[in-house]
Amino acid sequence: MTAITDLSVTAADGTPAPLDTYRGKVLLVVNTASKCGFTPQYEGLEALHRDYRDRGFEVLGFPCNQFGHQEPGDAAEIAQFCTLTYNVTFPMFAKIDVNGSDADPLFERLKRDAPGLMGSKAIKWNFTKFLVDRNGTTVRRYAPTTKPAEIKADIEALL
Repeated sequence: MTAITDLSVTAADGTPAPLDTYRGKVLLVVNTASKCGFTPQYEGLEALHRDYRDRGFEVLGFPCNQFGHQEPGDAAEIAQFCTLTYNVTFPMFAKIDVNGSDADPLFERLKRDAPGLMGSKAIKWNFTKFLVDRNGTTVRRYAPTTKPAEIKADIEALL
């Protein structure tokens, strides 16, 4: 089975972004939205990123407009919001779908490797999080209600 880091995604500027850039790192992959009740989690995600980046950890943000149309902006608007409102420094990628026939292959893989409650594959809402180990293997899925600080122990165990 291939690692998550063998896949490629699209950068916010529309260029290809091979995930092998993150090979050997622990990753937290999150579908995000700027106008969601969980949007303040950007602050916690940024705190995790700053606390652990020097130890080989990265948060990867993927804007998604599939849940209540809570990510209506284009790449520039999303970047501006994240920077000005939450001082986000972790990588943000192009807006994607996480469910349905146009779901990004990365999220198809994450959902397959770490199903939700009762084996559900679908992502239920914004800020679903997936923890990936240094080998590119998906370790765990976290619900949107899981605050980033609650994931610290799991991140530390992989670092």
